[in-house]
Amino acid sequence: MASVFVYHVVGDLTVGKPELVEFHETETVESAIRAIGESPEGSIPIWKKKSHVGIENSDMRQQRFIGILSSFDIVAFLAKNQCLEDQDKALKTPVSEVVVPNNSLLRLVDPATRLIDALDMMKQGVKRLLVPKSVAWKGMSKRFSVIYYGKWLKNNETPSSSSSNNNLSANFNRIPSSSCAPIPDKYCSLSREDVLRFIIGCLGALAPLPLTSIAALGAINSNYNYIESSTPAIEATQKLPQDPSAVAVIESTPDGECKIIGEISACKLWKCDYLGAAWALANLSAGQFVMGVEDNVSSRSLPEFCVNSTAGDNNLANGSSRKPRKFSSRSIGFFSDSSSHSFGSRSMYRGRSAPLTCKITSSLAAVMAQMLSHRATHVWVTEDESDEVLVGVVGYADILAGVTKPPTAFIPANRSSSEGFGNEIQC
Repeated sequence: MASVFVYHVVGDLTVGKPELVEFHETETVESAIRAIGESPEGSIPIWKKKSHVGIENSDMRQQRFIGILSSFDIVAFLAKNQCLEDQDKALKTPVSEVVVPNNSLLRLVDPATRLIDALDMMKQGVKRLLVPKSVAWKGMSKRFSVIYYGKWLKNNETPSSSSSNNNLSANFNRIPSSSCAPIPDKYCSLSREDVLRFIIGCLGALAPLPLTSIAALGAINSNYNYIESSTPAIEATQKLPQDPSAVAVIESTPDGECKIIGEISACKLWKCDYLGAAWALANLSAGQFVMGVEDNVSSRSLPEFCVNSTAGDNNLANGSSRKPRKFSSRSIGFFSDSSSHSFGSRSMYRGRSAPLTCKITSSLAAVMAQMLSHRATHVWVTEDESDEVLVGVVGYADILAGVTKPPTAFIPANRSSSEGFGNEIQC
């Protein structure tokens, strides 16, 4: 185990993080669209309002958390028939009717929690850590961490039992909080992207892991969701994937291989035109949604739809300003108005609609750099010999599992293209 994970604590990563502003379940979908667009993570945690006056303890705060709302969740909601028929009413809907309740996605931890234990929690499905804001402690964080690491070892938990979620949570609650002075009722949020940014800043301490291929580390997840390009795009919403929140759009070849041509994901929908994307999701095939309808359908055959926002604009408030217009893929916000040119049946420039891919031989460091530079939650993995033949996906949980894996646990990199095919989404 790399010492950098043992001698650092969660508080080291929260320096400079802004105070968390709660987004309550009574807020509207329209407000959520703005909040998601402004969020650096592309998603927002949803909370119940406080039922009492005064400072609440950690358990009370944890119980008020409902779940995390992403752009994919909102577009899927707006693509429903009743929402398309009355867009104004849909935008005024409380987010409590849209968010998928999952209280385990966020965990409240002490700033003195070891980073290695925070990584274990994130590998088990926690997406956000809620950390009390505090006055900075004195001295170096490494020496500070060793003090609490020593006290940690003195508890009566057995090594085998400390790996479970419940025991980890119990251990965190027993960590002394006198290391720093907490600011009452002030918290900040630590995301998996924040952790990944910290890890990539200390790659030297993790050698030889960063230069090891993702295949050798076993970081490729073959249990991904996909749909055929010829199927309706709305089928991607039949069972919304949670981690990563993405569905691959593929084309099957006669020899049984699957080629990825795009994806429908929270990352790609982050700052798009939500109403335009919802209409497209409900009316186009998956291939048309990710590749562009101009390449497949005559613009004369496309009906008119009403939106009031331009590509990438999140201001959807003024329903009176909506005017019917012909649908175009560029209206979703995927494509460049000046750089998109048709070439055969494919677009030469697909902008941010193109899937982010890497090879099975790509190093762990290269994949981490891809995710951070593109602000992505995942990277699709293709065969070494082909840029299109899909093998699997690498997400945050896979990365965190890879960087904490001992060198003796490396596995061979020989995988076939047909091994570990994903899960097709069915109606």
